[in-house]
Amino acid sequence: MSPPRVLVIGAGFAGVECLHRLERTLRPEEAELVLVSPEDYQLYLPLLPHVAAGLLTPQSIAVSLRRRLRRTRYAPGIAVGVDHERRHVTVRTPEGHERALRYDILLLAAGSTTRLLGIPGVREHALGMKTLAQAAYLRDHVIGQLDAAAVATDPAERAERLRFLVVGGGYAGTETAASLQLLTSAAVRRFPRLDPAELSWHLVDIAPRLLPEIGERLGDDALRALRARGIEISLGTSVARLTPRSVELTDGRVLPTRTLVWTAGVAASPLMTTVETELARGRLVTTAEMAVPGAPGVFAVGDAAAVPDLAKGGDAVTPPTAQHSQRQGKAVAYNIAARLRGTAPRPYYHRDLGLVVDLGDKYAVSRPLGIGLTGLPAQAVARGYHLAALPTLTARARVLVNWTLKAATGDDFVSTGFQRGRPATLPQFEHAELYGGGGADAAPPEPE
Repeated sequence: MSPPRVLVIGAGFAGVECLHRLERTLRPEEAELVLVSPEDYQLYLPLLPHVAAGLLTPQSIAVSLRRRLRRTRYAPGIAVGVDHERRHVTVRTPEGHERALRYDILLLAAGSTTRLLGIPGVREHALGMKTLAQAAYLRDHVIGQLDAAAVATDPAERAERLRFLVVGGGYAGTETAASLQLLTSAAVRRFPRLDPAELSWHLVDIAPRLLPEIGERLGDDALRALRARGIEISLGTSVARLTPRSVELTDGRVLPTRTLVWTAGVAASPLMTTVETELARGRLVTTAEMAVPGAPGVFAVGDAAAVPDLAKGGDAVTPPTAQHSQRQGKAVAYNIAARLRGTAPRPYYHRDLGLVVDLGDKYAVSRPLGIGLTGLPAQAVARGYHLAALPTLTARARVLVNWTLKAATGDDFVSTGFQRGRPATLPQFEHAELYGGGGADAAPPEPE
């Protein structure tokens, strides 16, 4: 008789952390461990802006699953449907075929996709910062705009190519704008025909404050630091329409540009809608033990789950942060093992340890354990936190070496061209188009 199968969907912080713990907790005869993911690596998402800016190589933050997980069977593909009554998940393989994987216990840790908000043109023309491919593509695109501007004879085209917009004043958008503005400011000096004064960077957000997650004082410090670098910041403003060569803002301005980076929030993976249980703003509602009511044997964690935040109390749910995802992965591993062994589960409880925002150029704002820091001390905390949070010694070594080399030698501002000619829209990069027709409603093959 084969052991019960634990099927994990998603190789993010929560899914990989759970499997890592289960490998150490359960004997092989207690459970078969299977992971479904389109990629064979765990992405350290907080450092994506460093990849886009050239501070890190892509491999530095792509942690090999085979190095981290020794007993788990990796099944390449994208989960597109869950049938909790028949206990199987429909998976689209890299070749485009569908297969059904059975499970005894299912962990949904599928993460999130970029929230598009239905604004005209964003789906077709905006660039994202959610995947490794998007970060690499964005770097190539930005350097490509400098190349094209340097040979442009039309002043209007030149202005379009040298104006860059980032939408979203949270953690991801602020770091992306700060990192890429430093990249272009350094790169433009290698282009004899370009004047650094021609560069134009804009950060736009509908919220009244920058970085509201980190507190008013530190958000204001970050605002002053970015404006001192020449980044124009427009708060209380969003995008009304985007075209290939301009963006119309809700305050009436129309800015000619060829580059808009969209980081205006995330939405739970569309896979959650196929489970057919209660959702809260697209996230699966769970108990404090991360079990999904009405779906026996199903757990959900991370960005895909509305897990009660016992530290805050009331109706609060944990925010979609890497910190909570990683700790929920550890906690749900205990509860999955408890279910298999017939022991009591534990509710998830974690008090937020604070946020770190690396703005580059020896400046950051950080709030470790509620203590507000700015400048170089904050950047030391931010980078020290990332080094400690990276899951393997190899990843830490690669990141540290990359940072050191960049500080010592600078950047060559090379456009790799790896993504040239490939689709570049947000839904295509994030596989969102797979959740249209078919999926859970299609007739899948017999479960494996």
